[in-house]
Parts: sequence; C-alpha cells; structure tokens
Amino acid sequence: MAANGGGGEEEDEVRIEVLTEPLLGRNGRRDLPANQQWHQRQEQFHDDDHDHHRMGRLPSAAVGIASGDDLHALRRSAPNSTSQLAIVGSNICPIESLDYEIIENDSFFKQGQDWRGRDRGQIFQYVLLKWTLCFLLGLAAGAVGFFNNLAVENIAGVKFVITSNLMFSRDYALAFAVFAGANFVLLMTSSVITAFFAPAAAGSGIPEVKAYLNGVDAPHILSFRTLVVKIIGSILAVSSSLHIGKAGPMIQTGACIASLLGQGGSKKYHLTCRWLRYFKNDRDRRDLVTCGSAAGAAAAFRAPVGGVLFALEAVSSWWRSALLWRAFFTTAVVAVVLRALIDVCRSGKCGLFGNGGLIMFDVTSDTIIYHLADLPAVIFLGVIGGILGSLYNFLLHKVLRIYSLINGKGTKYKLILAGSLSIFTSCCLFGLPWLASCKPCPVGAEEICPSIGRSGNFKKYQCAMGQYNDLASLFFNTNDDAIRNLFSSGTDHEFQHFSILLFFVTSYFLGILSYGVVAPSGLFVPVILTGATYGRYIGMLMGSRSSLDHGLFAVLGAAALLGGSMRMTVSVCVIILELTNNLLLLPLVMLVLLISKTVADSFNANIYDLIVKLKGLPYLEDHAEPYMRQLTVSDVVTGPLQYFNGVEKVSNVVHVLRTTGHHAFPVIDDSSYSDAPVLYGLVLRAHLLVLLKNKVFSETCNINDNDTSAQLSADDFLKRGSGRIESIDDIGVTAEEMEMFIDLHPFTNTSPYTVVETMSLAKALILFRQVGLRHLLVVPKSSSRSPVVGILTRHDFMPEHILGLHPYLGKSRWRRLRFRRTTLFKIFRGSILRFICNR
Repeated sequence: MAANGGGGEEEDEVRIEVLTEPLLGRNGRRDLPANQQWHQRQEQFHDDDHDHHRMGRLPSAAVGIASGDDLHALRRSAPNSTSQLAIVGSNICPIESLDYEIIENDSFFKQGQDWRGRDRGQIFQYVLLKWTLCFLLGLAAGAVGFFNNLAVENIAGVKFVITSNLMFSRDYALAFAVFAGANFVLLMTSSVITAFFAPAAAGSGIPEVKAYLNGVDAPHILSFRTLVVKIIGSILAVSSSLHIGKAGPMIQTGACIASLLGQGGSKKYHLTCRWLRYFKNDRDRRDLVTCGSAAGAAAAFRAPVGGVLFALEAVSSWWRSALLWRAFFTTAVVAVVLRALIDVCRSGKCGLFGNGGLIMFDVTSDTIIYHLADLPAVIFLGVIGGILGSLYNFLLHKVLRIYSLINGKGTKYKLILAGSLSIFTSCCLFGLPWLASCKPCPVGAEEICPSIGRSGNFKKYQCAMGQYNDLASLFFNTNDDAIRNLFSSGTDHEFQHFSILLFFVTSYFLGILSYGVVAPSGLFVPVILTGATYGRYIGMLMGSRSSLDHGLFAVLGAAALLGGSMRMTVSVCVIILELTNNLLLLPLVMLVLLISKTVADSFNANIYDLIVKLKGLPYLEDHAEPYMRQLTVSDVVTGPLQYFNGVEKVSNVVHVLRTTGHHAFPVIDDSSYSDAPVLYGLVLRAHLLVLLKNKVFSETCNINDNDTSAQLSADDFLKRGSGRIESIDDIGVTAEEMEMFIDLHPFTNTSPYTVVETMSLAKALILFRQVGLRHLLVVPKSSSRSPVVGILTRHDFMPEHILGLHPYLGKSRWRRLRFRRTTLFKIFRGSILRFICNR
C-alpha cells in the first residue's frame, strides 16, 4: 500500500505543514530544478506492472540499451516482496495491475465485447450468467465453510478426547506427548504443503484480496492450487491448536472460488466452460471476487448481512448498487446452504462433533437491561480496547518483520519456525492450566460438572471428582469453544480473576506470535478471543456496580478489540450481532466500536493496511498526500515516450515488445486537418501479442481496404486468469513476416482517459483510483507539442516513487508536526489552539 498509512490515521491527525522554501518561481510556475535535472538524465521505464513497492527505479542504462534476453534476465533476477509470500520469504514474478477500463474500438464492437455490439439475447445471457455464477458461488462457499467447521471440530475433537481420557487416567506425560505430537504433525503438514505447493496460501489472504480489488494482480493469489492448499492447510493449522482462526482463509477461499468461476475454470486441469467467455475480463472478475469475499465472510461467521458489509467496508475499493444486490444474493445462498447442512448434522451423521446451530455463539436473552450507570464501564471498554488494539497492530507488525527475515533464509527455516511455535503453544496450552486452583462444581449447574470431553465450562483436567479447572476450559479447548465459554451468560462466578488475567495475557501474545507462519492463518478469531477475555475481566472488576452480565461484557470486549485492531465499525457491529443473536446489545456495541476505533486511529493504521504495506503491495489509498497538491502530473511523468503509428511495421512492434516492459502504447496518427500528428488512442501489449500470434499482417502499408479485425474472434482477446502469462518470446515471427505491416486502428482504444499536464497530482490520483485505471495519458496544454507527454500508471502515484524524484518534499521543504488525537486532546483542542494563537 501507499506509505501514507491508513485512511483513519490520516483523518485523525492534525498536521501543521511548514513550508521552508518557496515553491513558485518568477513566472508563477513551480520551480523544480531537481525534477528538470532528473528528466535530463533518466530514461523511461514506464511500466505500472513493475510496481515492486520498493519503488526503486530500474537503472536507466539497463532499460535503455538492454536486449530482449538481457531485459528478461533482469526481471527474473529482480527480487519481489509481494503478497503473503513476502512474509514466508518467497520470490515471485513482478506485480501487474488489472485492466478495469472498458475498451472501445471497432474490433470489440463487432465481436460483441462492447454492449453496443450485443443483441438482446446476448445481453440476457450475460445478465443471467452473472446471477447464476453468484448462485454457484454461494453454494460452493457455503459447502466449503461447512466442511471446514466440520473437519476442524472432528479432528480437534478426537485429539482432545484422547488427551482428556489419558488425563483422566492420570497418565499426564503420555497425554502431553499425544497432545503436542498431534499439534506438531498437523501444523507441520499444513506448513509443508503451503511452503512447497502454494506459498500464496499462507496467512489470512485478506490483504491480498483487498489489494486485488484495488487493482493489484499479485501472482497466484487466486489460483486453483492456492484454493486447494488454503482449504486443506487451514483445516490442519486450526486443528493444531495454534492461536489462529479460519475466518481470514475462508474469505480468500471465497475469492478464489469466484475467480475460478469467472475465468471459466482451469485450462491446466481441463475444467473450462465456453459459456463464461463474457467474464474473462478484469472488470467482471473484480465484481465476482467481491461477491466471493462477501460469501467467504458469511460462511466463516454464519453472518450473511455481515459478509456483505465486510466486503463493502474492508476489502472493496469500488462499489455500486448492482454489486450490492448480487453480493446480498450470494450471502443469502450461503446462509441457506449452511442451515440445510447443519440440519442434516443434527441427526448425528456428521461425526461426534459435527452438530450445532446456525448461530455460532448464541447468547439470546430477553432480559438484558442496562442503565445510564453502565455507560462509564462501556466507554472504558472502548478506550482500553482501542489502546490494546493499536498495540496489537504495532507488535504484530514488528513480529512479522522479524519473521520475514527468518523465512527469507529458506524453506527449512520456515518449517523450523512453524515447528517451534507449535511446541511452544502446546506447552502453554497444556502447562498453564496447572497454575490454576481447582474449584468445586456449582450446585444446580446446567452442564455436566466436571466435563471430560472436548467442550464445556467445567473441565476436570487434573482436579478431583466434583471439582473443575476453569483455566483448562479456556486453554484446553478449541478457540471457538473457548469463545463460547467466555460469552456464556449466567457464569459470573465460574471463572477466577487469576485465570482470566493469565489467559488474556497469554492469548494476546500467542495471537501475535502465531500469525505469519507458513500456513493459512486468520486474525479474526484470536482477536475475538482475546477481546472477550479482556471484556469479561472488566466485568469481573465491575462486579455488582454494573447490571450487565459478565458474558455480555465479553461480547463488548470482543467488539472493542476488533474495532481497535481491524478499525471496522458497521460490518463488525453486524457480525457481532449475527454471531450472538442478540439485537438488544446493538446500542452498546455501536458505542464501544466507535470509541475504540477513534482511540486506535490516533496511534497507527488498521492491521490489514499495515500488512499490505509490509508485503509491498502497491495499494492506492482513497486520499492524496498533502505534497501531491504541490505537484502536477508533468512533474512525475517520465520520458522519452514509446509509441506506435497507426500502421506499424512488424519488426518495430517485435523490437519494442522485446526491449521494453510497457503494457500500453499510445498510437499516433497523421491529422487530415493539421500538419501535427494527433493521438489516435491506446493499444495494449496483450492485444499486440494476439495480433502477432495470429499473424494479422499485410505485405504493404496501404491496408485501408482490408478488414483485419475479421481475422480474429472475441475469444482471441479474452484475458486468461491465474497461470503463466504469454510473452513475446513465446511467439515465433519469421524474417519475411518482420517486413510486413500491422494495422493497429481496429484494435486501439480510441477513447482512453486523458488529463492535461497541468493537472495537480492529487486530483489525478483521485481520478485514477475512482475510475479504476491502469493507464492515464498525459496530454500537453499546447497543441504545438507532441500529442502525448507521457503515461501515468500506478507506479507514478506511489509515495516512494514521488519522493524519489523530488526528495526535497520529504526532507527540506516540508516539515510535519503531528499531534495525535488522544481523547484528552479532542476535548481541549479548542482551548489549546486559542492559547497558541494568543501567545
């Protein structure tokens, strides 16, 4: 992402920008000597698809004189730190941007790629397929979500039952060996298949999906192999009792399913469908992936409305009402599928631990009463939740940096790190309950006390009959069951202060240490678990001074820590309500989320923005840095520009494609009413490769009478999904064909987006992001100059690139004095500013 931090942080900072040097010259223009000197010595390598986020420019000499082979070797040798692969230490191909712009040219109009060239039947088929794909996506996401829960509960359940039976027979050494050994085997299996088969499946996947929907196409993040490893690896990793969740991986799983449906399946595995050719473009695939992320969230939390809001608030960069309808329809299908499959399990056909309701943590109550006197405790929950959430993000960011150094040494070190964390976690989960004292079973308890199986509030552990270990009910359990125990109402006296405090500290740091291993892992469930523990402890401290149940304090604590770490409000609020089935908590949940987010925004960005930045994904924020208002687009565009004529020689096209990495080229034509050339449009590199591959050549340059577009079909221009991208080296052109010509007019986008060179960079950024562009042409203000000044791409809007061209903006000319908005500063802000002015 851009280096300017999260949106919340930007809005909640008061910045005093001190200008120490004048920016305007004598003629009213910006005096930019550094930029002018750079233009004289720097040659263009203007490719948005080389946004390595290191944002360092490739050496100009290498770009200017390198041969095709040298250039490809240079790309292969360039390290890349993108995607979750940055954390697990893998090198992948350079990042590309996505093409969301609708191409308008004669060829696409004739072949039905443009709406104007489609009849009513084709339009009806297209719309029907959209809804059909959403239906299939909901079916698949619901089934996968149910299978994940079922598998985790059965695998982890068998492990806990065997260990509990050994504990009951007082064979503690063997019990620990079985428990730790099972955890080690499960996590190492997940880590091995992830590291060797699909490194892109590591982590939660939410930052990758967020970047993809922003226009960043990191390789393999939505491939079929990533999908398979994500499902299997997530089941094994969560079953290993590591302090991770399955919600994040489920969101990427939904996005992978959507991407595969949108690209018509997988050619490699012979799973394709010709009917889906309309969706082989980035624009439709983006909408489908958005629905997929919503479906994944709905399946993970069994929260259909929350899933839609999560996609809207957390991952999507573009949204419209039609997409909202389809996302809502998709999550509705997910809910129906989950309910149907869960009902089947009520008959006992899903194993020992496959039953349960649609509501994950049902705390329904008709007697929840809260008064004005309870608000101070709720406000305190929100403030502390914001502080703890921002600290959680800070520590996790530091830990991931350390992990990236370890994982960068090779696969062996990745596996050693995973194995070490597994052993350490097993020691904590098995050993720390021994520190808690046994408590007598409560009289008239609804549950069996003590419980010997996997779940329950009254774990026997090492205690005598008639007693239970409250700390074991939290540690020696799955994360979902531990949350269920903390959320349970009517259990105000079942947990000790020491047990809750010890579990909070341990779960807080285990969640930080566990994320980042080379295995699918999520952050939602650990944050909910830690927040619920902290909330319940606050409730225990309040005692009789509050009328709220301790379980309800746990729910509010989970919401507070989610707001402080994730910085989401609306979606988290609805997800919490759907998780607990308790609408009466709505006002308190809203209040605690708003407070925690406001407090946390005063310190750092949300956790996903921090991870996006750490991975080096070139994410475009929805706001511009202040210094961008002091620059025009001509200050960052580079030259000389590479362009084609309307009718171009084949040898020239091949030479340019081999010696440059550009993915779009302006097409310049002679004007019939002027001596100066004019801009005809923009042609994509992918389309040029199609023309070369299909030999759309002519022996003479006078080809106005020939309709070259008739030689190609719409399928030839369809964009492939995940997998290897075709290059110029894959196309053979003979010496005779090199002397022929290509007519680029029918295949050139005649209406590309353009901006005048005097437009501010800040305004151009907003246009670039809101429209979802990959290329933005810069045209001169004077008609006497060349028709195109340059091309703006994602790379040109990255702060690292801009400050590399104009370092004075980040050093001598701009000094920022930042006041973080703490609660105290917000209250006394007016008085402070008046005092400063009077002084």
